Amino acid sequence: MTEPWTVTERTIPFRAYETWIRIAEPNTPRPGALPVFVLHGGPGMAHNYMLPFERLAAAGRTVIHYDQLGCGNSTHLPDSPTEFWTPELFVEEFFNLAASIGLDEFHILGQSWGGMLAAEIAIRQPTALRSVSILNSPASMALWAQAAAKLRSELPTGMNETMSKYEAAGKTNDAEYLSCVDEFYRRHVCRVEPTPMEFVESTEQMEAEPTVYHTMNGPNEFHVIGSLKDWSIVEELPKVNQPTLVLAGEYDEATPATWTPFVNKIPDVRSVVIDGASHCAHLEQPGVVLGVVNDFLADHDS
Repeated sequence: MTEPWTVTERTIPFRAYETWIRIAEPNTPRPGALPVFVLHGGPGMAHNYMLPFERLAAAGRTVIHYDQLGCGNSTHLPDSPTEFWTPELFVEEFFNLAASIGLDEFHILGQSWGGMLAAEIAIRQPTALRSVSILNSPASMALWAQAAAKLRSELPTGMNETMSKYEAAGKTNDAEYLSCVDEFYRRHVCRVEPTPMEFVESTEQMEAEPTVYHTMNGPNEFHVIGSLKDWSIVEELPKVNQPTLVLAGEYDEATPATWTPFVNKIPDVRSVVIDGASHCAHLEQPGVVLGVVNDFLADHDS
């Protein structure tokens, strides 16, 4: 079936590298509907698992996906040092992308790390920004780690202790360890079985070239030992001067403790929890999540 939008793909120069971009333009644009940039998570998970948001184009809105530097179809830099991979790098990449496209007004939507990046962009108060959607994201990695520790303690008997043993030994590739990781993921990352192909594709490309994920995050979602482990944006959130949507799942690894600072400190904010969903709520209940997001964007197009 032909979709009611047209997709083009190309690359945008960034420093000495290239950022890959995918633009879905509605065949019947809705007057006043502003474009939305979709920021993927990881860091390093690529755009694939976020493609359900392309369906927002069916409502007459241009939807822009891109692969952040170091993953997917953008330039890979496996030999870059740890200090190269910073939030500031990805903020700069986003503003380069937005300037290259030449949009006067736009929305941003980010999921997980993408929501953290969206907050980093928003505190800089770009004049073209009209709204921010932060999905399944923590306001600090210390809060994320505390939430992960609590969720791990609720796994079946012995699993947390088993994971701690392998983590201490630096053997996070052991099959027994990975089986415990899978159980955590089934509960708190994506509750759909079989795993949606979009998520599989993002995971496979990350595992094939894990530089960004391993450098900034660590070996998995809850053993955060990378350069982001001390990241926090809590004290800067009052600088966000645009309407903001904060969305999470009932069983999300981003528990309420991790995203409450967004709600408490951003002046104009709306929060939504998706019943029965976890970290990839948009893959588990796409109709519900897309409905919430579409209504929010429409409310803030002007």
